[in-house]
Amino acid sequence: MTNGNHNKTAIITGGAGGLGLALDAGLRQAGWSTVLIDLPGPALAALPAVKGRQIIGCDLTDAAAMGTLCEQIRDDQGSIDLVVYNAGITWIGACADLSPEAHRKVFDINYFAATEMAQALLGDLRRAKGTHLAISSVAGFSPLLHRTAYAASKHALEGFFKSLRCEEKPYGVRVAIAAPSFVATNIGRSEAKTNGIARPGSAVDGVDYMTPEEAAAEILKGLKRGKSIIPVGRVARLSWIINRVSPGLFEWLMQRKIGAGPAKEQ
Repeated sequence: MTNGNHNKTAIITGGAGGLGLALDAGLRQAGWSTVLIDLPGPALAALPAVKGRQIIGCDLTDAAAMGTLCEQIRDDQGSIDLVVYNAGITWIGACADLSPEAHRKVFDINYFAATEMAQALLGDLRRAKGTHLAISSVAGFSPLLHRTAYAASKHALEGFFKSLRCEEKPYGVRVAIAAPSFVATNIGRSEAKTNGIARPGSAVDGVDYMTPEEAAAEILKGLKRGKSIIPVGRVARLSWIINRVSPGLFEWLMQRKIGAGPAKEQ
């Protein structure tokens, strides 16, 4: 996380709001240049132009567009030192109501968009001896009620990046995984579709919400300390410990806290 004598460059997907913007602010304050990537639209267009920040619209589930994007960033920035795979969606509801289309959409955004970008940027991060940072969730290492597709996508994401860590270590590349608990980014603004897809951070059944700024500060502190796994927030840290010691106890506590009532469409 030290910059040396020149600005390092961080790519942040899902950069138009919430945790992405908070990470952008924290990195730029530390002297980094940033590239924010999100779907083209009003949220991205509303971001002000500021020194040290590039803003690019792209649908990362479009493999051709993502490849072109990586080339553009490579040409514009030169060195790529950190990639934060933050783009994601959630799915809220009973498994009985999960459609194949919604299931695949969650994986396309939460898993394939991140892993395919990581593959495309392997050489860049090797040259820079940089860092892959995957934004997972408590649901990446434990069960989460009414989030079957979401939890599955985050488990898969963690499996990929933990395995990638072993491959990239000989090249001097770090791979870190941050696992926030509930980050209050879109409370009351989920804009859920009829298939249960919702904006991240929008559920009202969460526990002990953190602000995006609090979560970003913990993630960046963990990166600076060289941690490979960064549980983010009190709930995430307790969940990490309890799930490792007694998975059965974790499930009971999770159901007690989150399962008091039926899942609600957000």
